[in-house]
Amino acid sequence: MEEHHLHTPAIRDLTQGGIFRRLISLALPLMAISFIQMAYNLVDIIWIGRLGSKSVAAVGSVGMLMWMMNSMALISKVSAEISIGQSIGARRLNQASIYASHTTTIAIILGITFGLFFFAFPHLYVSFFKLENDIAVEAGGYLRVISLGLPFVFLTLNFSGIYIGSGRSDIPFYFNGAGLVLNIILDPLLIFGIGPFPGMGAEGAALATILSQGVLFMLFVFHLKRRNGLLARFPFLIRPRRRYTLNILKLGLPVAAMNVYFAFINMNLARIASIYGGYLGVTSQTTGGQIEGIMWNTSSGFSTALGSFVAQNFAARKIDRANSAFRYTLLMMGSLGILVTAAFMLHGEAIFSLFVPEKAAYEAGGNYLMIIGVSQLFMMLELTTQGMFNGLGRTSPPAVISIILNTIRIPMAMIMASQMGVAGVWWAISISTLFKGSILFVWYMILQRSLSKHCN
Repeated sequence: MEEHHLHTPAIRDLTQGGIFRRLISLALPLMAISFIQMAYNLVDIIWIGRLGSKSVAAVGSVGMLMWMMNSMALISKVSAEISIGQSIGARRLNQASIYASHTTTIAIILGITFGLFFFAFPHLYVSFFKLENDIAVEAGGYLRVISLGLPFVFLTLNFSGIYIGSGRSDIPFYFNGAGLVLNIILDPLLIFGIGPFPGMGAEGAALATILSQGVLFMLFVFHLKRRNGLLARFPFLIRPRRRYTLNILKLGLPVAAMNVYFAFINMNLARIASIYGGYLGVTSQTTGGQIEGIMWNTSSGFSTALGSFVAQNFAARKIDRANSAFRYTLLMMGSLGILVTAAFMLHGEAIFSLFVPEKAAYEAGGNYLMIIGVSQLFMMLELTTQGMFNGLGRTSPPAVISIILNTIRIPMAMIMASQMGVAGVWWAISISTLFKGSILFVWYMILQRSLSKHCN
């Protein structure tokens, strides 16, 4: 009976069919989702950039926190992708439904807890950056509004993980696309106002984002609860069972810890950039980081697809099929990495000026993109290999490498910035990325030998 359900439209069996075709059909919607999520931020920056670079710095500082919150949401999202994917690969659909309920319950608890905290105490976070007083006030107002949408953020990412683990990355793509369109419409209306209604400035951008996220949440709920909903319309809120909860934490915590720590490190780097480069240093790193997301999100989309593909095939003891998908992904991402590197290094200022038109800002931002461009291929290598590890259920090695080398960024940035100015911060980021990608790839090559013996 369970075998039959694997061939219903609700679930896709990734252990059968052409490897490249399956991988692309799963990865393309995920890439699009990544670009859509990046576009939320870039659309905000494009409009807020018209308010001035100080407003960009205010929103960018809060963007660091939202990055951290998205990272926390990976506890439920990544564990959903892996546990549900492996359950389906092992033909255990009842177990997949139980995992979906557990990850959703965890997402509800985390989203409400963090949302309430940052709504009540926004300035505890904003004061960390030591911004000018008017910028800090604007950042605090933006954070208070955006915190109301944190439960939506946690739940929509969790629902995406459930669909991705089931091989249905197309559904999150459609829903995220609808949310982006709404955000694009609402941003200028709420930031600048319309007719007799006054604009809300940066807080209007925050309100546009949470309204869009709320609609995205409702689309997921409607689709999951319809008559033929995914995984038998599993309950959203349950009393967690110890065995399932521990396995979810085992799978999701290393990835979440790695990304939360990564965000924390970047907050500290932004603080160093503020010391050596003023608010233009913060603007360069935060806005430049969003632009860099072109490569990061593309690689992340393929990494997530690879993880789901590998989860099902590893559980079905088809490791050669998983390795073939890894090689395809490396080839595609490597080709894109070369193009992005050339664009950043040769046309950095022109690219940055599309988002912040002030001359001083795009000159500083162009320097950031030129230096970061050096490491784009290695960022691709790190994320792709991380997807392979995640699919195998071994989420710790990428976390260990990332945490160690990201920690080294802080003293490296302080030393190099004292000699080179704010550019030293960018070089610290680029050099450490080069090492992260190289070391993680070598680690997997060593692991691959033992996996082949285990599965053959």
